[in-house]
Amino acid sequence: MDLPGPRWKKGKDGKDFAALAAANPMSTILAKLQASLRDAQAVAVLSGDAKDAILAVGEDQAVLLNRAAFGRAVENAADEKLWFQLGPEETFFLCHALRCITVQSEENKQQMGEGELWDLLTSTSEPFPEMYKAYQHLRLKNWVVKSGLQYGADFVAYRHHPALVHSEFAVIVVPEGKIFGARCGRMKVWPDLLCALRASGSVAKTLLILTISTNNCEVRSSDCLEQMIVHERIINRWIPQQCREQQNKPRREEAHTDEQRQKQCREEAIREEQEDTREGVVFSYWGVILSFTILFLAYLSTSSNFD
Repeated sequence: MDLPGPRWKKGKDGKDFAALAAANPMSTILAKLQASLRDAQAVAVLSGDAKDAILAVGEDQAVLLNRAAFGRAVENAADEKLWFQLGPEETFFLCHALRCITVQSEENKQQMGEGELWDLLTSTSEPFPEMYKAYQHLRLKNWVVKSGLQYGADFVAYRHHPALVHSEFAVIVVPEGKIFGARCGRMKVWPDLLCALRASGSVAKTLLILTISTNNCEVRSSDCLEQMIVHERIINRWIPQQCREQQNKPRREEAHTDEQRQKQCREEAIREEQEDTREGVVFSYWGVILSFTILFLAYLSTSSNFD
C-alpha cells in the first residue's frame, strides 16, 4: 500500500512551500547551525530537574535555531541575548551528536562533561537512552522531530520545518532485549497497536514503530548508543475498498477478459443443452412411430387369423 506522502501547507501569498524546502534542505541548515553555535561558544543551562535547558544565543543563532526547529523561543525583553528552551533530547543532541554547545548546571554554573550530563538525564528519566537514540536516528536523517504527546505518540516527524509541512509520522519507541524489555510496557498486546494505529490514522499520520534493540548493552554511559540498533517498522491499515478502487488498468482488462470467457462458456453450455433437448425430441418422435407400426402390424396379423 502506498504511503500518503508529505502534506505541504499553503502560504497566504501563494508561495510554494515544497519548492522552498527543496531550495533550503535541512542538512544545510543543520550544518550552518552547528558552525554558528561553535563559533559563538554557546552555553546551555540545565534546569535542576533536567527536564529542559535554556540556551542563550545571538540573533544569527536564533534564526538558525528557528529554521532548524530546535527548541522554543523564550521572550525576555530585559536581556540583549535571545533565549531558547530545549528538551532533554535536543540538549544532548546538540552536545553529543553535533558537539556545538556546552552545558552548565543550574546550581553551581559549572560546565558538565558528556558523561555527567548523561548520568543526570538517565537518572531523571529511565527511558531516556532509548528515546534519545530514536531522536538521534531521525534527526541524523534530516527529519525534524518534535514531541508527539498530543497525538498519543512519543514523537512526530516532519519532512521539513513545521511551518512548511504537516508532520508525516507518529513515532512510538519500543525497547527490546533482556535489558530493555522490562523498561517499557507499550506495544506488548494487540489492543495497544490497534489503538495507536487508530489514533495516528485519525490525524492523517503514518504510524512508525522504532524498535531499539541490542544483545548486551549497559546504559551507564553514552557509549551504549553505538551498540543500539534501530529497526523501523511502518504500520498501515489495510482498507479493502481502497485496494479495489486502486486496481490498475491491466488488472481491469484481465478481469474483463475473464468475464468474456465465462460468458462464452455459459453460451456453449446452453447450446449443448438445447442440442441434447432436440435430439431427445427426435428420438421420442421416432419411438412413437415405431410403436404405432408395431401395433398396426400386430392388428393385421390378428385380422388374418380370424379370416
